[in-house]
Amino acid sequence: MDRLQHMKVLVAVVDANGFAGAARKLNLSPSAVTRAINELERQLGVRLLARSTRIVRVTDAGARYADDCRRILADVAEADESVGGTHRAPRGRLTLTAPVLFGAQFVTPIVTEYLLRYPEVSAVCLFLDRVINMLDEGVDVAVRIGELADSSLQAVPVGRVRRVICAAPAYLQQCGEPRTPDDLFAHRIVSAAGVTPTPEWRLIENGAPRVVKLQARMTTTSNDSAVAAALGGFGLTRLLSYQVAEHLRSGRLQAVLSDFELPALPVHVLHREGQHASQRVRAFLDLAVERLRADPALN
Repeated sequence: MDRLQHMKVLVAVVDANGFAGAARKLNLSPSAVTRAINELERQLGVRLLARSTRIVRVTDAGARYADDCRRILADVAEADESVGGTHRAPRGRLTLTAPVLFGAQFVTPIVTEYLLRYPEVSAVCLFLDRVINMLDEGVDVAVRIGELADSSLQAVPVGRVRRVICAAPAYLQQCGEPRTPDDLFAHRIVSAAGVTPTPEWRLIENGAPRVVKLQARMTTTSNDSAVAAALGGFGLTRLLSYQVAEHLRSGRLQAVLSDFELPALPVHVLHREGQHASQRVRAFLDLAVERLRADPALN
């Protein structure tokens, strides 16, 4: 391997926190990754990674060198693109992920606009109601809803969403509108497992957290079906505000107990490449951040 390839291997090992993940990302054997790191350390005369039987930890010198490697590799890639005349025209494949409904409602229009703008790019959209490992699954960009755990990922805030309890006006006219959390016990409840895995709704009452443990008449793993049940007048459900924004605006659903809601959840666009992101990723990030921040349903 040449020096640039050694640099790529080091960055992959640091990002993956291990040799196996780096090998999968680079489509190399673990032994080839180990040889590359050993050769790089021999050439530099310094220990870049501290290895044990269970963990791989980057040393201080290794962390500094890995940051320099990222910058150098990004500069090389940019130079290659410029020589090829593609620095203004992203190319390649972009892989992204988002929650199912969010992906359908907000991300898909951005992706299609992006692909029409840049015809040499293709996109793979992984719309799933679970958090996936971006490195292991080769994801370039992710939309995450909720507080973020500390990580090496770069996060750009684009909005906030509420957790809304709602029902059809016809249902509320028939069964009454709840005024306090205790009133929920007298209502038919639809529990959307994508938002609330158990029928326990966390609220704020008199300035303190309150957990209301409910008996759901209907439990579903599909947020779409929870919306449909509420629209059909079956009962109350709790969903994220973007999932029902259109129905709330049209009056087909009505929010209740708004004064008892928890603080809104942040929405972030995440990527792995930092300030040295490829032109393909940067172009999508710029468009996605602009479009999402301008959407009233997320603000």
